[in-house]
Amino acid sequence: MSTVYEYAVLRVVPSIERGEAMNVGTVVYCRALDFLGCRTHLDEARLLVLSPGLDLDGVRAALHAIDAVCCGGDQAGQASSVSPGQRFRWLTAPRSAIVQPGPVHAGLTADPATELDRLHHRLVH
Repeated sequence: MSTVYEYAVLRVVPSIERGEAMNVGTVVYCRALDFLGCRTHLDEARLLVLSPGLDLDGVRAALHAIDAVCCGGDQAGQASSVSPGQRFRWLTAPRSAIVQPGPVHAGLTADPATELDRLHHRLVH
């Protein structure tokens, strides 16, 4: 039986002024199945073509922090005690950092983990 899930694409925006972005990850949340998952992939060579002076260590650190919040537990810091839904809302809140979430979209799935892999392959790779 299918249930509603939500997802957002994570993107690196090296220069707000230029408006260019590269998709680097996906986040999927399914309330009914208590699922929150993310996948990231950083194509560093491609990103450096877009922005040669980009701080890749900073981008890697931001993606690591996103993964930690998504997984929850002690590694999530202050977000460790909140629900998966609250962590999803935090991860998808608009921000002007170099790693930004895109708009949240919804769909139906019986398996959010498989949907995460499908979306990640389709939208990031």
